[in-house]
Amino acid sequence: MDTGALDGIRIVDLTTVLMGPLATRMLGDHGADVIRVESPSGDSTRNGLPARNPGMSGFSLNLQRNKRSLSIDLKSADGHEVMIKLISSADVLVTNMRSQALERLCLDEKEITKKFPELIYCRANGFGSSGPYRDKAAYDDAIQAASGLSGLIGSAQGKPGYVPAVIADKVTGLHIVQAVMAALLFKARTGKGQHIEVPMFETMVTFNLVEHFRGPVFEPSEGPFGYERLLSKSRNPVETSDGFMCILPYTDQNYRDFFTYIKSPDLAEDQRFRDHNSRIEHTDELYQLIADAAAEHTTQEWLDFCDERSIPAAAVLDLKNVHLDPHLSDVNLINLVEHPSEGMYKYVRDPVEYSKSPTQLRFHAPRLGEHTKELLAELGYEKEHIEELITNGAVVSE
Repeated sequence: MDTGALDGIRIVDLTTVLMGPLATRMLGDHGADVIRVESPSGDSTRNGLPARNPGMSGFSLNLQRNKRSLSIDLKSADGHEVMIKLISSADVLVTNMRSQALERLCLDEKEITKKFPELIYCRANGFGSSGPYRDKAAYDDAIQAASGLSGLIGSAQGKPGYVPAVIADKVTGLHIVQAVMAALLFKARTGKGQHIEVPMFETMVTFNLVEHFRGPVFEPSEGPFGYERLLSKSRNPVETSDGFMCILPYTDQNYRDFFTYIKSPDLAEDQRFRDHNSRIEHTDELYQLIADAAAEHTTQEWLDFCDERSIPAAAVLDLKNVHLDPHLSDVNLINLVEHPSEGMYKYVRDPVEYSKSPTQLRFHAPRLGEHTKELLAELGYEKEHIEELITNGAVVSE
């Protein structure tokens, strides 16, 4: 097997739920030695349902792959000592524990980076530590509301709503990955570690402003807030004669071809639709026109026409049937593999292809404390001492 880009890098994963574990999984996919530190009861995603065995939920099988599990009681003196020894062996610590909890455990960034100045300490929380919201609890729905994402849905649909995905967790998780990789590059160049803070709220506000911060980006403002095309109430998948799909002519040529296909070529010269800015201004009318025309043909007829003319188009995929998509099947995005204890499951690979440093499934999601003895031995603990730590509850081994 080719070596991943992060081969030789050790990452301590002191995270919970989804945002942090997703980020560390991606780092693990790149070859990092990710040590997942869990409480004696395990993380909530590990203990969810459905599951074939306790502590091995379907949620966790892909989320926790390419990691080793070390279960520690961080509140005990012996457990804290184990954690400090583990951190001393690491290049990176990633956590999404709240600052007060980290301070109580003496694992906050000031305490740890003072001991280990070369460490990259990455803390991801709901809100940045320098603002008045710093101690607020945060989960995905709350951040969707606070960041304006729910409000954007309200502008488009008349009532605020939530994206049916843990979008804030996943977007912030991606920012954790790029931040850690940038810090690793900086450390490789300078030898210096650093503290990184990745706040969900600020991350999602920045994410949401990319296309909507247009006119008001100027001071004074040069136009209204928001990208009209995306906020149109008519921006929805259209109904064909036998299903639903996206039909999205975009360029001038796309629209000329589309108008010809629906037997209205003169619309290409209509003042409302002649160029990009005019079409944006009349988005509602344009999208309604596309929706009315969609019903005249089947989904496949539209796909054939759009593909021939390079017009962006796609049938609406029901994710329950993702394994039936012919393209995803051919690129082997989802593979059937066998877990040592959980049996056959669907492994969703990293979608990015690398010619020299590919990501890969090196080992399956671990059981709680599966690698406790192994990791303690690596940290220099003698067998008798390891058994003593297990007996007194400082660590848990399966």
